[in-house]
Amino acid sequence: MSPEVSDLLNRALSLPAEERAALANTLLDSIEPAQDSVEEAWDKEVARRMKDLEAGRAVTVPWEELRRSFSTR
Repeated sequence: MSPEVSDLLNRALSLPAEERAALANTLLDSIEPAQDSVEEAWDKEVARRMKDLEAGRAVTVPWEELRRSFSTR
């Protein structure tokens, strides 16, 4: 971490909790494009799983059987 970033972090940590939370949210919002790639990856995974299901390659378990398996644990 550069000295400038370290200084900025120390100053930010000295803020009241509410202001730190606002700052953290603003910083997270500024990197949201990374979230887009996560959502895109999930969309691709869902599409892949749907194709597997439609092609009969997916192993499925009836809901009742799955529910019973949870209640016996």
